[in-house]
Amino acid sequence: MKIRTVIIAALACSLAMACGRKEGDTLVKITSGQISGAYEDGIYSYKGIQYAEAERFQPAKPVKWDGVRECLEYAPWAKQAGNQGSDEATGNFALNVWTAGLEDGAKRPVMMWIHGGGFSTGAGSAGPVDGTELAKKGVVLISINHRLDVLGFLDLSSFGGKWENSVNVGMLDIVEALKWAKANAKTFGGDPDNITIFGESGGGGKVGTLLNMPESKGLFKKAIIMSGAKVNITDSKISQPLGESVVAELGLTAETIDQIQTIDFETLSAAARKCQAASLGARTPGSVKMWGFCPTADGKTLLEQPYTPGFTNLYPDIPVMIGSTYNELERTQYYSDPDFNEALALEILDKRYGERAGEFLELIKEAYPESKPEDWVTIDSNIRLLSLDAADARSAAGGAPVYSFLLTWYGKNAEGRLSPSYHGLDIPLAFNNPGDERAINPKDERADKIADIMSDCWVNFAKTGVPSSPSLPEWEPYTKETGASMILDDVCGMKYNFDRKLETFLKDYLK
Repeated sequence: MKIRTVIIAALACSLAMACGRKEGDTLVKITSGQISGAYEDGIYSYKGIQYAEAERFQPAKPVKWDGVRECLEYAPWAKQAGNQGSDEATGNFALNVWTAGLEDGAKRPVMMWIHGGGFSTGAGSAGPVDGTELAKKGVVLISINHRLDVLGFLDLSSFGGKWENSVNVGMLDIVEALKWAKANAKTFGGDPDNITIFGESGGGGKVGTLLNMPESKGLFKKAIIMSGAKVNITDSKISQPLGESVVAELGLTAETIDQIQTIDFETLSAAARKCQAASLGARTPGSVKMWGFCPTADGKTLLEQPYTPGFTNLYPDIPVMIGSTYNELERTQYYSDPDFNEALALEILDKRYGERAGEFLELIKEAYPESKPEDWVTIDSNIRLLSLDAADARSAAGGAPVYSFLLTWYGKNAEGRLSPSYHGLDIPLAFNNPGDERAINPKDERADKIADIMSDCWVNFAKTGVPSSPSLPEWEPYTKETGASMILDDVCGMKYNFDRKLETFLKDYLK
């Protein structure tokens, strides 16, 4: 056990005894009722806490219960296509908590993890997101489920009445979870006035969406967007006809629409898929644009879509960290091929960029002098530049600082194959759980080092609003003029507008 972990655990123990609580006693009273959890290695954990309840397509509301609920296991994933077995009530409104102390007045910063999977799949328990290691570094870690896909974003507002607020209930669930976190933070030794939201991919998209929602005002103080800069193109002109077509496909009318609340999920989901395909087509994985059952800019619950290129000025005082990974959607296709070489890479570039292939090659070598042929064909071509666009707009608006990062770290898996800096690699590293990622060799000490640095940065940003680690130089705020980005790698450091010309080139091929 690391020395600082021992110190944190000892402090938690002494504070707990000082307030009359026996170390390891997990029984607590929250706003919903009483819960018990687990205690191991100085960390209390509670899994599957129900934070709200709701009728289908209606905004969530707080939940209450009598007696003690045992919270030892993750709840099922929220109801979603491809994972239809979970119960709507328990899976849709569950969260998990890790902390080093209970009711001890320690005012630890609270970090709420919002999972990825676009707006249609995923769960707060998906991936290497156990919060134990971050809790050891001094935060209260919360991860959440919320309504997804057709259950979270079916627009029935044109039917009026109680359906007017149906379109963004999936995001309003997250708002309800934030209200729960603020109301119960002290119970878990946290500071209700210092909550940081963070997420990767679709989770980063949700963080950006919350920055455009009036109802989230006052519920969080900082935001971290990891590979989440995607553009939702949905507005009421798209979402309302889609909602109406789903209702018609189910054989319902304005007079019988209440029946939609009891139709089995498989039938509902099938109708939603059919209508989305008919009206919008299928979204290509990796596309910068998202549509279908996702947040709608209705001018009320969501004022505008994020990353277009920036955000509303609802929350100018919220510091933002935003960044991405070097390779994003690439895993090992080219890196694990022993026959891949420069000639094959140049063939791919010729097909991709035509007569401008040579220009691209010059720009990527200028930005990344050590790049390899595998890098030339796998470098991220949209999330980095959309992140920079958002950072440009956010920093130009003034207010709280913006911090940019790029993860370029390469690992090796258990078979010794090179593992590029793919989409999602930042998750196990930020959670300080590199050994839980299958693409990382659990014996790779380099992975332990970068994970310790990144988790330090994420935690210290939650604590102070400035990302930092003893192993890093000062992390300077981003501006369009400086283009200051922290490069996270075996050797970390600041770089300044180093890839601006490359990203400008790639913008011409953005799709």
